[in-house]
Amino acid sequence: MKRFLIFLPLCVAIAIGLAGWWGLNPDRDPGSVPSALIGQPVPVFDLPAIEGIGVSGLSTQDFTDASGPILVNVFASWCVPCRAEHAVLTRMVREDGLVLVGINYKDKPDAAAAWLTELGNPYDRIGSDETGRAGIEWGISGVPETFVIDTNGIVVFRYVGPITSDAALANIRKALAQAGADKP
Repeated sequence: MKRFLIFLPLCVAIAIGLAGWWGLNPDRDPGSVPSALIGQPVPVFDLPAIEGIGVSGLSTQDFTDASGPILVNVFASWCVPCRAEHAVLTRMVREDGLVLVGINYKDKPDAAAAWLTELGNPYDRIGSDETGRAGIEWGISGVPETFVIDTNGIVVFRYVGPITSDAALANIRKALAQAGADKP
């Protein structure tokens, strides 16, 4: 037993080293979090609008018979990475003409309205999910998260984290292009 105890610190150090190597491995993509929603219809939800920003709330019905793919962005005013990706989303709406809807996750409506007034509102619709219940239906692990919905209301892609890198933007645009080609 004493011999085992002598090697215990070495075993712990090796375990920590392996965990660190796995976490920092450049071939591992931390944004590629699997989602049970991929290939499934948009979850059933109905969220009220955020007062004072001039767009309607968001519900499952908004995804039926879409004329093109829809990008769903889950954000909050208290989320620093959301602020970083906001300019990218705004530019995508302006340059690519995409339909962007938002789920304001676990946020105070007045804080979200002030945030959108300050940064601008690129969203066609925004649902206020103060309790986080819709976030549970969507399988949200944090904010920001972004989903691509095809023209049939099926979730085809999920991106975890801010869309700020060229690689992230390329992945989103590729998913949007594929989602637009799915209309029968």
